[in-house]
Amino acid sequence: MHVDGRDYQRCDVCEATFVLPAQRPGAACEHAEYLLHRNDPADPGYVRFLARLAQPLIARLDAGSKGLDYGCGPGPALAALLERAGHAVSLYDPFFAAHEAALSAQYDFITCTEVVEHFHRPAEEFARLDAMLRPGGWLGVMTCFQTDDARFARWHYRRDPTHVVFYRESTFRHLAERFGWQCEVPGKDVVLLRKPGAAAVPARATPFTQNRPATADHSASSAHPADSLPTPEKGKTTP
Repeated sequence: MHVDGRDYQRCDVCEATFVLPAQRPGAACEHAEYLLHRNDPADPGYVRFLARLAQPLIARLDAGSKGLDYGCGPGPALAALLERAGHAVSLYDPFFAAHEAALSAQYDFITCTEVVEHFHRPAEEFARLDAMLRPGGWLGVMTCFQTDDARFARWHYRRDPTHVVFYRESTFRHLAERFGWQCEVPGKDVVLLRKPGAAAVPARATPFTQNRPATADHSASSAHPADSLPTPEKGKTTP
Protein backbone atom coordinates (compact mmCIF):
# COMPACT_ATOMS: atom_id res chain seq x y z
CA MET A 1 0.00 0.00 0.00
CA HIS A 2 1.30 3.46 -0.90
CA VAL A 3 0.28 6.37 1.38
CA ASP A 4 1.73 9.89 1.55
CA GLY A 5 4.92 9.00 -0.28
CA ARG A 6 5.68 5.86 1.74
CA ASP A 7 5.21 2.21 0.81
CA TYR A 8 3.95 -0.29 3.38
CA GLN A 9 4.00 -4.07 3.37
CA ARG A 10 2.31 -6.69 5.54
CA CYS A 11 4.14 -9.69 6.95
CA ASP A 12 2.33 -12.92 6.05
CA VAL A 13 3.51 -14.60 9.24
CA CYS A 14 2.94 -12.09 12.06
CA GLU A 15 0.61 -9.55 10.39
CA ALA A 16 2.80 -6.54 11.23
CA THR A 17 2.69 -3.66 8.74
CA PHE A 18 6.00 -1.97 8.02
CA VAL A 19 7.58 0.81 5.99
CA LEU A 20 10.00 -0.38 3.34
CA PRO A 21 13.62 -0.15 4.58
CA ALA A 22 14.75 2.41 1.99
CA GLN A 23 12.05 4.84 3.20
CA ARG A 24 12.82 4.75 6.92
CA PRO A 25 14.28 7.88 8.52
CA GLY A 26 17.94 8.17 9.49
CA ALA A 27 19.17 8.75 13.03
CA ALA A 28 19.44 12.54 12.64
CA CYS A 29 15.83 12.80 11.43
CA GLU A 30 14.65 10.55 14.25
CA HIS A 31 16.42 12.62 16.88
CA ALA A 32 15.01 15.87 15.52
CA GLU A 33 11.48 14.44 15.63
CA TYR A 34 11.87 13.14 19.19
CA LEU A 35 12.87 16.59 20.38
CA LEU A 36 9.44 17.81 19.30
CA HIS A 37 7.58 15.32 21.49
CA ARG A 38 6.07 16.55 24.74
CA ASN A 39 7.00 13.91 27.32
CA ASP A 40 6.98 15.94 30.52
CA PRO A 41 7.23 13.90 33.75
CA ALA A 42 5.45 16.77 35.54
CA ASP A 43 2.40 16.52 33.23
CA PRO A 44 -0.41 14.65 35.07
CA GLY A 45 -1.90 13.58 31.75
CA TYR A 46 1.39 12.02 30.66
CA VAL A 47 1.70 10.21 33.98
CA ARG A 48 -1.84 8.81 33.59
CA PHE A 49 -0.93 7.70 30.10
CA LEU A 50 2.13 5.80 31.34
CA ALA A 51 0.13 4.28 34.20
CA ARG A 52 -1.80 2.27 31.61
CA LEU A 53 1.31 0.09 31.41
CA ALA A 54 2.75 0.68 34.89
CA GLN A 55 -0.39 -0.33 36.78
CA PRO A 56 -0.81 -3.89 35.41
CA LEU A 57 2.94 -4.47 35.35
CA ILE A 58 3.48 -3.45 38.98
CA ALA A 59 0.63 -5.76 39.97
CA ARG A 60 2.64 -8.70 38.60
CA LEU A 61 6.12 -7.87 39.94
CA ASP A 62 7.82 -9.23 43.03
CA ALA A 63 8.81 -6.61 45.58
CA GLY A 64 12.12 -4.90 44.84
CA SER A 65 12.37 -6.06 41.22
CA LYS A 66 15.10 -4.77 38.92
CA GLY A 67 14.06 -3.36 35.56
CA LEU A 68 15.11 -1.49 32.43
CA ASP A 69 13.21 1.30 30.70
CA TYR A 70 14.28 0.58 27.10
CA GLY A 71 13.85 3.67 24.94
CA CYS A 72 13.21 5.89 27.94
CA GLY A 73 13.36 9.20 26.07
CA PRO A 74 14.49 12.53 27.57
CA GLY A 75 12.01 12.49 30.48
CA PRO A 76 11.93 9.02 32.10
CA ALA A 77 8.61 9.44 33.92
CA LEU A 78 7.80 5.73 33.74
CA ALA A 79 10.96 4.88 35.67
CA ALA A 80 9.87 7.31 38.39
CA LEU A 81 6.49 5.57 38.69
CA LEU A 82 8.15 2.18 39.00
CA GLU A 83 10.73 3.43 41.49
CA ARG A 84 7.98 4.88 43.67
CA ALA A 85 6.48 1.40 43.73
CA GLY A 86 9.76 0.06 45.18
CA HIS A 87 11.55 -1.19 42.06
CA ALA A 88 15.01 -0.31 40.74
CA VAL A 89 15.03 0.95 37.14
CA SER A 90 17.96 1.42 34.76
CA LEU A 91 17.64 3.57 31.65
CA TYR A 92 18.60 3.07 28.04
CA ASP A 93 17.94 5.23 25.00
CA PRO A 94 20.29 5.59 22.01
CA PHE A 95 19.74 9.36 21.91
CA PHE A 96 19.04 10.42 25.50
CA ALA A 97 20.55 7.73 27.76
CA ALA A 98 23.07 5.71 25.75
CA HIS A 99 24.30 3.65 28.69
CA GLU A 100 25.72 0.62 26.89
CA ALA A 101 26.42 -1.15 30.19
CA ALA A 102 22.67 -1.34 30.74
CA LEU A 103 22.41 -3.66 27.73
CA SER A 104 24.75 -6.24 29.23
CA ALA A 105 22.71 -6.83 32.40
CA GLN A 106 19.65 -9.00 33.01
CA TYR A 107 16.38 -7.77 34.44
CA ASP A 108 13.20 -8.90 36.14
CA PHE A 109 11.24 -6.60 33.83
CA ILE A 110 11.77 -4.40 30.77
CA THR A 111 9.43 -1.65 29.62
CA CYS A 112 8.98 -0.28 26.10
CA THR A 113 6.42 2.54 26.06
CA GLU A 114 5.85 4.05 22.62
CA VAL A 115 9.12 2.49 21.45
CA VAL A 116 8.54 -0.69 19.42
CA GLU A 117 6.89 1.19 16.54
CA HIS A 118 10.32 2.80 15.94
CA PHE A 119 12.18 -0.53 15.53
CA HIS A 120 13.83 -0.88 12.12
CA ARG A 121 14.69 -4.54 12.83
CA PRO A 122 12.02 -5.77 15.26
CA ALA A 123 13.10 -9.41 15.13
CA GLU A 124 16.59 -8.47 16.34
CA GLU A 125 15.25 -6.06 18.95
CA PHE A 126 12.85 -8.55 20.49
CA ALA A 127 15.60 -11.18 20.57
CA ARG A 128 17.81 -8.69 22.42
CA LEU A 129 15.03 -7.93 24.90
CA ASP A 130 14.45 -11.64 25.48
CA ALA A 131 18.17 -12.14 26.18
CA MET A 132 18.11 -9.36 28.80
CA LEU A 133 15.11 -10.84 30.64
CA ARG A 134 15.71 -13.21 33.50
CA PRO A 135 13.64 -16.41 33.59
CA GLY A 136 10.18 -15.41 34.75
CA GLY A 137 10.79 -11.77 33.72
CA TRP A 138 8.19 -9.47 32.17
CA LEU A 139 8.38 -7.40 29.01
CA GLY A 140 5.81 -4.59 29.09
CA VAL A 141 4.96 -2.96 25.76
CA MET A 142 2.67 -0.06 24.96
CA THR A 143 2.02 0.91 21.33
CA CYS A 144 -1.12 1.68 19.34
CA PHE A 145 -2.40 -1.59 17.91
CA GLN A 146 -3.38 -1.57 14.26
CA THR A 147 -6.91 -2.84 13.71
CA ASP A 148 -8.76 -1.83 10.54
CA ASP A 149 -6.85 -1.65 7.24
CA ALA A 150 -9.55 0.62 5.82
CA ARG A 151 -8.54 3.34 8.31
CA PHE A 152 -4.79 2.95 7.93
CA ALA A 153 -4.28 5.86 5.53
CA ARG A 154 -6.07 8.27 7.91
CA TRP A 155 -4.60 6.83 11.13
CA HIS A 156 -2.80 9.50 13.19
CA TYR A 157 -0.23 6.98 14.44
CA ARG A 158 0.96 6.25 10.90
CA ARG A 159 1.71 9.93 10.26
CA ASP A 160 4.64 10.15 12.68
CA PRO A 161 7.66 9.82 10.34
CA THR A 162 9.59 7.80 12.94
CA HIS A 163 6.86 5.14 13.22
CA VAL A 164 7.95 2.41 10.83
CA VAL A 165 6.27 -0.78 12.07
CA PHE A 166 2.71 -1.29 13.29
CA TYR A 167 1.58 -4.27 15.34
CA ARG A 168 -1.70 -6.06 15.77
CA GLU A 169 -2.60 -8.04 18.86
CA SER A 170 -1.99 -11.12 16.72
CA THR A 171 1.57 -9.90 16.08
CA PHE A 172 2.35 -10.02 19.78
CA ARG A 173 0.75 -13.44 20.11
CA HIS A 174 3.01 -14.61 17.28
CA LEU A 175 6.03 -13.17 19.09
CA ALA A 176 4.98 -14.91 22.30
CA GLU A 177 4.74 -18.23 20.49
CA ARG A 178 8.10 -17.67 18.82
CA PHE A 179 9.95 -16.91 22.08
CA GLY A 180 7.90 -19.16 24.34
CA TRP A 181 6.46 -16.20 26.26
CA GLN A 182 3.19 -15.94 28.11
CA CYS A 183 1.07 -13.19 26.51
CA GLU A 184 -1.49 -10.98 28.27
CA VAL A 185 -3.34 -7.94 26.95
CA PRO A 186 -4.54 -6.20 30.14
CA GLY A 187 -5.84 -3.07 28.41
CA LYS A 188 -6.01 -1.09 25.20
CA ASP A 189 -2.67 -0.93 23.37
CA VAL A 190 -0.82 -2.67 26.22
CA VAL A 191 0.71 -6.14 26.16
CA LEU A 192 2.61 -7.99 28.89
CA LEU A 193 4.92 -10.79 27.78
CA ARG A 194 6.44 -13.16 30.33
CA LYS A 195 9.54 -15.24 29.80
CA PRO A 196 9.10 -18.77 31.15
CA GLY A 197 11.04 -20.05 34.10
CA ALA A 198 9.40 -18.97 37.38
CA ALA A 199 6.16 -19.47 39.24
CA ALA A 200 3.47 -16.92 38.47
CA VAL A 201 3.10 -13.92 40.78
CA PRO A 202 -0.56 -13.19 41.55
CA ALA A 203 -1.70 -9.78 40.35
CA ARG A 204 -2.07 -7.28 43.21
CA ALA A 205 -3.93 -4.03 43.61
CA THR A 206 -1.85 -0.91 42.87
CA PRO A 207 -2.23 2.71 43.98
CA PHE A 208 -3.04 4.08 40.54
CA THR A 209 -6.47 5.48 39.79
CA GLN A 210 -8.51 4.62 36.73
CA ASN A 211 -6.36 5.56 33.74
CA ARG A 212 -7.39 7.84 30.89
CA PRO A 213 -5.44 8.49 27.69
CA ALA A 214 -3.62 11.82 27.87
CA THR A 215 -4.12 14.42 25.20
CA ALA A 216 -0.47 15.29 24.60
CA ASP A 217 1.82 13.55 22.10
CA HIS A 218 3.36 10.75 24.15
CA SER A 219 5.67 9.04 21.65
CA ALA A 220 9.01 8.15 23.25
CA SER A 221 12.27 7.77 21.38
CA SER A 222 13.25 4.39 19.99
CA ALA A 223 15.73 1.95 21.31
CA HIS A 224 17.82 1.51 18.20
CA PRO A 225 15.76 -0.24 15.68
CA ALA A 226 15.73 -2.28 12.63
CA ASP A 227 13.81 -4.96 9.97
CA SER A 228 10.40 -6.43 9.87
CA LEU A 229 8.92 -9.48 11.56
CA PRO A 230 10.31 -11.86 10.62
CA THR A 231 11.82 -10.39 7.42
CA PRO A 232 10.58 -8.15 4.60
CA GLU A 233 10.97 -11.06 2.17
CA LYS A 234 8.07 -12.81 3.89
CA GLY A 235 5.81 -9.80 3.57
CA LYS A 236 3.21 -8.86 1.01
CA THR A 237 1.67 -5.61 -0.04
CA THR A 238 -0.99 -4.40 2.38
CA PRO A 239 -4.52 -4.27 0.91
